[in-house]
Amino acid sequence: MPVQLLKIIKGKSETPLPSHLQKEDLKHLQEGFDHTNKYFQGIVILSYPLTKLRDGTDFFKVVLQDLDNSCSRINSINILIYGKMAEDCAKVIRHGDTVVVAGFKLAKSPTAREDGRHGCHLEMSEEAGSAIYVCGYPTLSVIGSVAPKYVYTPLNCLKDGTIVNLYGVVKFFKPPYVSKGTDYCSVVTLVDPSNVKLTCTLFNGNLDSLPKIYKVGDIVRFHRIKIREYNGQMQGITSVGFASLTFDGTVGAPIVPRTSSKVYTFMDEEQKTIEELRVWAASNLSISGPAAKLSGVQPMLFFDLTCQLVGKAKVDGSSFLLKVWDGTKCPYPTWKVPVEARDLEGEKVLLHQLRNLTVDVLVYDNHVQLAKSLKIGSFLRIYSIHTKQANADNEDVSHIEFHLHGGTCYGRGIGVLPESNPDVKELKAFLESVDLADSQNIESMSSMELDGTFNNVTDLESHLQRCQQLSVTVLTDHQDLNNTELKTILNSTAPQQYRIRAKLRTYKPQKLYQCIKLHCSKCNSLQEVPDGDDFDFILQGSAVTAPNPELHNTSWYDSAMWTTQDQKQRKIAIHFVKHDEMLQQPEDTLLMIEGGTLKEVWKLTKRFKCVIPVRSTEDDLELLDLSAPFLLQGNIKYYGCKQCSTPKPIKSLSSIAAEQRPSWEPTEIAQVLGIELLQYVFIMKFTLVDGTGALNAYLFDYEKFFQIPASEILTNNFLQQKMQMTMNTLCPPGRKLDDLPWLECFIKSYNVRDAMKHQVYYQIFDTTVAEDVV
Repeated sequence: MPVQLLKIIKGKSETPLPSHLQKEDLKHLQEGFDHTNKYFQGIVILSYPLTKLRDGTDFFKVVLQDLDNSCSRINSINILIYGKMAEDCAKVIRHGDTVVVAGFKLAKSPTAREDGRHGCHLEMSEEAGSAIYVCGYPTLSVIGSVAPKYVYTPLNCLKDGTIVNLYGVVKFFKPPYVSKGTDYCSVVTLVDPSNVKLTCTLFNGNLDSLPKIYKVGDIVRFHRIKIREYNGQMQGITSVGFASLTFDGTVGAPIVPRTSSKVYTFMDEEQKTIEELRVWAASNLSISGPAAKLSGVQPMLFFDLTCQLVGKAKVDGSSFLLKVWDGTKCPYPTWKVPVEARDLEGEKVLLHQLRNLTVDVLVYDNHVQLAKSLKIGSFLRIYSIHTKQANADNEDVSHIEFHLHGGTCYGRGIGVLPESNPDVKELKAFLESVDLADSQNIESMSSMELDGTFNNVTDLESHLQRCQQLSVTVLTDHQDLNNTELKTILNSTAPQQYRIRAKLRTYKPQKLYQCIKLHCSKCNSLQEVPDGDDFDFILQGSAVTAPNPELHNTSWYDSAMWTTQDQKQRKIAIHFVKHDEMLQQPEDTLLMIEGGTLKEVWKLTKRFKCVIPVRSTEDDLELLDLSAPFLLQGNIKYYGCKQCSTPKPIKSLSSIAAEQRPSWEPTEIAQVLGIELLQYVFIMKFTLVDGTGALNAYLFDYEKFFQIPASEILTNNFLQQKMQMTMNTLCPPGRKLDDLPWLECFIKSYNVRDAMKHQVYYQIFDTTVAEDVV
């Protein structure tokens, strides 16, 4: 019988293997040797679905791991099974089974380099006289059955190219976030009693398939994780068949695995492993205490918050609002993010009732997509919230703002906690005990208080429609000002501020990309945005100077250098800035490049957070000519003012790298490098008319008027189209003056004098294009 099931009694097979068979080690399985009377024994770590080849032959593939050499660099091999034997094996072989194979043919594996397994594979079929013995069948979790036994590799035994099972304690993690592809990504750093650290980067298109880690100190079990070596350190990455279990790392807590998988094995002896890791972690790992409460927050704090979501709203394209509470009250006045009532999701009565207990958390960039998907009422743990103290416009009293900045540095992110989580149970019980008597009584709330100045939804919608007909702009301040006719403004002295209602007859420049300029707030100069060809020319000129090897691999950055294979044989050096003597994840890394072309620089900006073009001197790296951008981040090029900047040595950046939480923000980088940062601005001239006169008003705006950042417009086709559509709405081409829409806006007059003449100019301010238009 080609496929036999062997029952194991007291560690021995009830039916012994044929006496002529002798065991062969994995390392001795080589082409050119006689393996006729040999057998190989291993544990099933991966199996593939039964398929048919083009000729209709059944095909089944499994991967066996050598039990005796689990720490070897190559410790697994592919088994290819054909025909009737493939069909029989697919019915009985499961993960974790111990399998003996004999009568096999050895052939070179075409996938060895890719999968990191043995250089040969074993081919088996009934026609070739092969035999397979499955030990301990059945292996599923059925009463009285023999469960599969997995081999777990300590972190100090990991080898490059192997696929292993392991246990570890979470020392650091990043909650799942959307990667630059379509998958979700999570990063976790593990430790164990071997005092070795392993950082794992895990990808999956299904968010639920990633490990459910809630805090440092959790314990994880990874099955079939691939190990690779990078810069002398072992790293873990997901492979085919990857699976995980997560356990609370608290000593004495119930041992209940967290997983989305419906089928998994968990042996009694593994409970002992978890208990031992808990005890070890309690005395060897610095595990932070419980997350902070809102009642305990302070300005300039980074903390984790366990809370309940009661409201959410879109703010703009790069930020999103979450209204949350934890039953305690913040000791400081808190910032309330201004959003339209119709945009705010959540139960209106509850939001009003909790208005003194909720705080507004503004989340940015890569966290927005996940924030949009959150369900009202869900329980969250928001990691590394930043509290900032700020003053509102025209107010002396400061308030606290809550921000979840973009990126994943320091584990920033949002985790959704299940109601079975111990922290959630504790929070729910506390929220139910909170006395809301101080909040407004729901029964006494009038419709005026619920709906503002409108008696019902129909009145509100009618009012909004009338407003849209009246004006396509929104006034963001100075509501006490009354409208003034243009004729009166033209006959008044400057400086003054006015509120006007007018129509946009014409605007310049007609080619909208020409309205983007660079502005220096120090010397008040304006300049054109340099052409990309200018940058490429400067890069080519800097490549003439070869990188200085003596400036490589300092205490605060690591360096890599290579020579291109083209005719020029350029030398390129890249310097990766470290933090705490360690390289960061690409999305958190600032790097410096010498000798790169424009194309190579743009490739790096797509993967790394910040890129600074530099060149070598005898003593240090230095910035290029300030005609080139001193910093690139994403698609944005940042420039410095030549007149006001006093560039400092690149080593000045080491002060940011040494910070507890380096953010690598352009303003901070510019400051330490002695650069006066130029800001992207919209500069346009509007000719406004209202029937009493015509007035030219200048628009000088960074992002408020169009609700589009001026820094992004030149590199984003969608934003360019959006801006053109906005201008077509404000000033529809081919329309008569009577058919143009009304604009309400604020303008201010100011004097400009020189030796020859005196003129009055007008500038639009504190006005935004209505969201319906944008």
